[in-house]
Amino acid sequence: MRQLAARPEPIAFDPQRSALVVVDMQNAFLSRGGLFDLAGFDLSAAQACIEVNARLLPECRRAGVKIVYLQMSYRPDLSDGGDASSPNFHKELALVLMRQRPELAGKLLVEGTWDWKIVDPLTPEPGDVVVRKSRYSGFCGTDLHARLDALNVRHLFFTGVATNVCVESTARDAFFAEFFPILVQDAMNHSGPEFTRLATLWNFENVFGWVTDSAQLIETLQAPAPLRTAAATERAR
Repeated sequence: MRQLAARPEPIAFDPQRSALVVVDMQNAFLSRGGLFDLAGFDLSAAQACIEVNARLLPECRRAGVKIVYLQMSYRPDLSDGGDASSPNFHKELALVLMRQRPELAGKLLVEGTWDWKIVDPLTPEPGDVVVRKSRYSGFCGTDLHARLDALNVRHLFFTGVATNVCVESTARDAFFAEFFPILVQDAMNHSGPEFTRLATLWNFENVFGWVTDSAQLIETLQAPAPLRTAAATERAR
């Protein structure tokens, strides 16, 4: 077990039973010309978020932490986006913007488009898990829970976009599913005012999980593994 400095208190985790969940690091949310940019969201912190994830991913892979990408995605016919009877139809930004601006129809978060792709510096590697989702939470209508169980994962480190929407939605559902959610605060980017980011961090520090940063996580992963007693090895099985 490794001891990670976090708020509100340190948390012990086994890298072999942990996963880094990279949420929606797609052109839509991080690149000029993508969905967020077209909608007028501030992308000034996007590059820093990409760079932090680019440093964190190889360290997690080396330590044996599983890598799970979530990718917001719609079929070309938008049949998985919901119709007018679904709140997703009325609130999800890509669906709304494509209806409001016909020239964007079929171009936002649709499978195979540039907008939908994970940004180039963070392209998944062989062995990484990619879970496509059509709702804010990665657990909604997907096999994410089953895949994490198959990997024998208990602790989930969250990065990605947006802190206060898809990251928070997925991490809350992780808590309800009996996983241990840990937000890596500098590896995320929020949408909207700064208070939305602070509210999410407060929620997880005080109610739903833990909060750390990439430097603390990398330092913990790089530290020599502690010696395990026979009893500890048996408990981890």
